Formats: sequence, structure tokens, C-alpha cells
Amino acid sequence: MTDARQTLVRDLALANRVLARQGVLDAFGHVSARDPANPNVYFQSRGISPGTVREADIVALDLDGEPLTPTDWRLYGERPLHGEIYRARPDVMAICHMHSPAIVAFAISGVQIEPVFHLGAVIGPRVPFWDARAEFGDTDLRVATKAQGASLARALGDDWSVVLRRHGAACAGRSIPEMVFRSVNLRDNADLQYRAHTLGKMSPLTPGEASLACEFNLRPHPVKRAWDYWVSMLGD
Repeated sequence: MTDARQTLVRDLALANRVLARQGVLDAFGHVSARDPANPNVYFQSRGISPGTVREADIVALDLDGEPLTPTDWRLYGERPLHGEIYRARPDVMAICHMHSPAIVAFAISGVQIEPVFHLGAVIGPRVPFWDARAEFGDTDLRVATKAQGASLARALGDDWSVVLRRHGAACAGRSIPEMVFRSVNLRDNADLQYRAHTLGKMSPLTPGEASLACEFNLRPHPVKRAWDYWVSMLGD
């Protein structure tokens, strides 16, 4: 394995544990990262709780979600969510799928998540919805087929976050640390937006504020500063 891939695998294992430690992922969330040397390959843990993932648990998959090396490990059933976003978006290098209660409240209600504080700007100017019912009728709510994954990727479009109705959300990034940064702040933004609504009239960021704050916060230094802080909290 090349040094770049070893670094990617290490950071992917860390991202699983960071997002679990931060309460973004529960036992059923999952993350992935695209191979920097081959855009048609991505890495993901075997199907275990994100909080327990180590480097030895990482598997290389093609965009159809098939392991490059045969394995008896149980893999995540929602691999099409990752593979089809990577297929549709060459600029995406990492993906998180989460079920944080703060976000699921918006997924249930259909209320639009919008940037409401400076770090929340990194979620993007808007967070579109994807509703499986519209195209697939009654399902078990998982993104379990290539058709469902492709439909979700179309809903994401050129954005970086998407809410899955009655289910959760997905966040993408141009790197693992950026994906983690955006995922944590999507959860925090949803929580703060909900709290602000309970206090009275909400005052979201203007489009100009959101654009400027997003550009500032996604510079390498702030992303690394947050990444290093979250990794330090793992204690392992």
C-alpha cells in the first residue's frame, strides 16, 4: 500500500471514531473516502459500529460497492449511497451518512436547514431534501440499491449536504477532515436552528455572510485545527 493510501486508511479510521465521539454517528452511521490514486475505488470500514473502527477494518471497494479482495466480512448495506455519489461527483473525496437526532428532526418535519451561525456556513448555501417515496414508494428507508443511490446523488447535485426524509443526512467533502468538519457543523447548525426557533424569530445568515464565512472556515488552517482538536479528544 502506498504512503498516500496508508494515510487515507489511517484518517478514515480516525474519522469514524471522531464522528462517533462527537455524537454525529450512532451505531449505524458510516463514512468512506475515495482512493486518491484511483477515482473508481473507495475505502470503507466493514459493517461495524463506527466508534470501534480501526485501520485493520478498512476495505477497498469499487463504485458498485464490491470489495476488490474477496472477504467474508459483513459490509454496510448502504454502500450504494457512497458509490453513486462518487460516480456523480468527481470532486467528492469523502462521505458521511448520519442519523443524528438534531438532523432527523428536520428530516421528519421537512423544515429547511439553513446556515444560522458562522461555522454552520460550511454546510453550503442550501441543504436539499431527498425523499425516497417520490421515486420508490414504500421502502425500508435504506439507500440500498444503485437506483436509490443515483437518485440521492441527483438530489445532492452540486451541494455538499443533503437531508434524507425521515432518515438522516449525508455530507460530502474534498478531504476526510473537510467532510468531518462539515458533518459536525451540520449537526450543530441543525441543533442551534431548532433551539433558535423555540426562542423566537430566527435570524439566519445572509447569502453573502454564508459565502464569506464558508470560504474563510474551509481554509486549510481552520479545518486542520478542528481535526487535530477532535482527534486529540479520542484519547487513544
